[in-house]
Parts: sequence; structure tokens; C-alpha cells
Amino acid sequence: MKTPRTAAAKPAPPPSEALPGSLVDEARRRGRGARSNHTGRFETERRTTFDDGWEGMAELDALKTEVTIEPARSIITRNQSPDISFDQSINPYRGCEHGCIYCYARPSHAYLGHSAGLDFETKLYAKTNAPELLEKELSSKAYSPKVIALGTNTDPYQPIEREHRITRAILEVLERTGHPVGIVTKSALVLRDVDILSRMAARGLAKVALSVTTLDRKIARAMEPRASTPSKRLDALRGLAEAGVPVSVMVAPIVPGLTDSEIERILEAARDAGATEAGYVLLRLPLELKDVFREWLASEFPDHAGRVINLLRSMHGGADYVAEFGVRQKGRGPYADQIALRFRLAMKRLGLNERRQKLRLDLFTPPVRKGGQIPLL
Repeated sequence: MKTPRTAAAKPAPPPSEALPGSLVDEARRRGRGARSNHTGRFETERRTTFDDGWEGMAELDALKTEVTIEPARSIITRNQSPDISFDQSINPYRGCEHGCIYCYARPSHAYLGHSAGLDFETKLYAKTNAPELLEKELSSKAYSPKVIALGTNTDPYQPIEREHRITRAILEVLERTGHPVGIVTKSALVLRDVDILSRMAARGLAKVALSVTTLDRKIARAMEPRASTPSKRLDALRGLAEAGVPVSVMVAPIVPGLTDSEIERILEAARDAGATEAGYVLLRLPLELKDVFREWLASEFPDHAGRVINLLRSMHGGADYVAEFGVRQKGRGPYADQIALRFRLAMKRLGLNERRQKLRLDLFTPPVRKGGQIPLL
């Protein structure tokens, strides 16, 4: 019996073109978001696995999560984008096992020579030296404290955090140094660290946002296959709020023609769970993501596919995505204005964002590096 072969290398198509090739068999990708694993945009060759007719595909195992330990050289990333609310962030992991089909971070996996498709959710990297690097960077004389955001690219509480506990170790450093932190996640695993977060919140040093895309469990399971269910995320909001941690909800991303009808219901459910702040982001489809998302949409919601893409394009001047600051996250045009107005009216009715929690910067005490001198009082 012959096994599947890899086709001869072909020049990789430009990112703007739809990538040809068959979808990965459903049995192999069970529990995953993407339907394909096309070559990344920086690769000079494209390789396609195909069945040569001898049933070799039947012998392929289901895709498993692979975690590579990646010693990072630096850990705090600075941001200068004018439409993002944070100045610096930490991402403990590369790739994300949640497998959210809409994740704007998927194309970043191409920098590692991987696909934005199934590679992004199965080939993960853990920065296990992050806590030590953080202490080193915080101890620098040149460091000036600003809120550190966790969860800006991939989720800090994705499933592999249960084993590696990098996020918790980072929080321990931040608590010890009196440094403020803001977290964005779609995982109920954040409740594991409620002990640290509640202590930090009592000092004005922590806030958490839960991302809720839909309240429909069926849509959520298809769109975010390994993330916590919507009800679990609301439970996490409630648990954090009861522990004194300021919580907000991110209605993100809003998928026009699929989840935009739920804006008001999501905000109300989050308010009832204890959220006092809210925000939203429109679906973004940069680079390879537009193909990954289209494949999923045609597979899961074929009756909605045309409307979703047409509405999205109407908010980006006829394109799938516009990277312009101020437009990329909210869009422009009549439909974008309607979403913004609905969001504002719902927040006003529910009393959300009446007060914005500002985290403290004045409690920061730089850590003492090994071999360093303790500050004189």
C-alpha cells in the first residue's frame, strides 16, 4: 500500500490570490477551526498533500497539538498604534489552540514558516523564560511603568497554560513589583488566578476583559472550537466581579450578517454578570486570514457566506480589509455607523462605560536583579 505523497514544489501564489488545494479531511481536523493548512506567504514553494488513489489518506492520524519551548530574547512588546488602547504587552505563547477562525493573529505564524491555517492552532510555542525576562526588563533603570496588556495577540489562558503556567508566573512578578496589568481572554481558566488578580485589583493594579463573540453555543463551537463556551465566559465574568476584579466585555469580533444581531444581548448578559465596561471590534481579515475564513464560512454557514462578505466589504470600501488606523477595527460607511450607534445606545441603556477603571502606576517597585543592590531607604 502506498502512502500519501507530497507534490512537486510549485511557486507560492501571492497572498492576495485564493489558494488552491483540497481541504484537510474532517476526521483529521476534528475539534479544529481552520479547514486547510496552506503554505505561509513567505515560503518560496507550495506543497500540497493529496491522495494518490491507494487509500493512503486513511492512515493519517488526527492532528495533534505540538508545543515547542521557545526561549525568548525579550518579552515586553511596545506598541505605537494610535487606535490601540495599550502601550506595551506580553504574549506568553505563539499560536493559539483555541482555533478561533477569525483570529487576526493567524498570519503572524508565517514568520515562523508555518501556515495561518491548522498550523496556527496545532504548532504552538511557549516562552517559558518569560517571567525571568520580565524581571530583568522591569529592573532596567530606563524602564518607565505603563500598563502591560496580556492577550493582545494570542490568548494567555489557552489550554496549554494549564500545564505551562507561564501567565500565572508573569502575574506573580507583576504582583510582587506592584505593576498594573490588563488581561483580555476568552477562557474561563482565568478564574484559576483569581487569588492573584483579586489582590492586585484591591490595589488598583488589575482588570480583566472577557471576549464574547456570540451567545449561541452552536455558532461558538464552530467558530471557536477549543475556547470556553459563552456561558462559561459569563460565569468567569461573574466570578471575577464577585472577587472584586474590575471586568469588562469585548464583543469581538462582530461578524456582520452572522453575529451582529446579538450585540445588545451580549452586552446585557455581560452587564448582568458584573461587567461595567464594554468595547467592540469588527471582523478583520488581513493577509491569509481572508482565505482561511472564507473556507470556514463556506463549510459551516454556506447560506450566510455571501451576505457576510458583502457586508464586510461595504465597510471597507469594497475590499476585504483596510489596514488604515481608525478604520481597521470599526469600518466605515452606513452599516458600520449602524453598528456603532447600536453599541452606544445599548451601553447607555445598560449603564456601561459610565466610569472607566484607571490602573495605578505609582505603586511600581523595580525588582532587584540577582547580584544587584537593594535600594537604600
